Amino acid sequence: MTSTIPSRMSAVQLVGHGGLEKLHYRDDVPTPVARAGEVLVRVAAAGVNNTDVNTRIGWYSKTVGDATGTGGADGFDTTDDADASWMGVPLHFPRIQGADCCGRIVAAGEGVDRSRIGERVIVRSMMRDADGRPFECRTFGSECDGAFAQYARAPARETYKVECDWSDAELASIPCAYSTAENLLHRASVGAERVLVTGASGGVGSAAVQLAKRRGAHVIAFASTEKADAVRAVGADEVVDRNADLATAVGHDGIDVVVDLVAGASWPRLLDVLRRGGRYATAGAIAGPLVELDVRTLYLKDLTLFGCTFQEDEVFENLVSYVERGEIRPLVARTFPLHEIRRAQEAFLAKAFTGKLVLIPPE
Repeated sequence: MTSTIPSRMSAVQLVGHGGLEKLHYRDDVPTPVARAGEVLVRVAAAGVNNTDVNTRIGWYSKTVGDATGTGGADGFDTTDDADASWMGVPLHFPRIQGADCCGRIVAAGEGVDRSRIGERVIVRSMMRDADGRPFECRTFGSECDGAFAQYARAPARETYKVECDWSDAELASIPCAYSTAENLLHRASVGAERVLVTGASGGVGSAAVQLAKRRGAHVIAFASTEKADAVRAVGADEVVDRNADLATAVGHDGIDVVVDLVAGASWPRLLDVLRRGGRYATAGAIAGPLVELDVRTLYLKDLTLFGCTFQEDEVFENLVSYVERGEIRPLVARTFPLHEIRRAQEAFLAKAFTGKLVLIPPE
């Protein structure tokens, strides 16, 4: 495969924490060059995720206690830039965000087999540090530039060839949301049991429904009534309206595992419906990160709580195999051209869709 790589490219630069106005689309950004151990990917599609919004508005800062949607469009007044990234350290600007990357390798850096040029790939969003130490990782599009551009460089070891007949937009819906969902299930050792998924119509939630069903679970989805049919279509056995009384709907002690992406003020009821010895796993808090915990519920019911960010290698490797074997299916709600990223994020924040929104860079 031969490809002429331009010296400049189109990309969206995040120039600081704040509202949508901090996203600057440019067509004169220097094209990255693959360094030793890296590949250069011609981006074909890039998904939109909560982490893109969270990073832009500085929601990861401990000075913020609100739901993500509260500052999603305009940012927060209280953000402390010193701890507003995944790693709890200052973010370097300008930053090209984009945790989801689907494309083709067009160049290989020193030490990378040039036969990889031409591969259709996705990049693991939650990347391991070079020394492989557990629980140490960095996020594509946060601690390094990501996929909101025509070209992106990534470590070769984090760039996975995928052979499937999906469209680029469909494949771009996988890396961040589906690996997050699979990691939640992996860490909680989900099997053929009763699993409650909150935020089940979103990117991670709908992925968790599919992936839990793949493991043989009886999946109860927590979602709005208007999205119930769409959530059932991806595998939910039951759908409980998010405004319903949860204990009445599923029973006290009626759930083996809770997969939670919402948190917020109603969080205590999630522990109330877990059986004794049940497990709770979380990788998000879109309704707010601060919750009230009755420690008696935790210890008297012998519950286990999992916080899930770091991913073992097998999580992403397994995910690629599910795609290639046709065991899961993508759920793309809509695509936008890259230059309409602000409109895409407005649509994302409105939450009037099920699945994923995806950005398409110019050719």
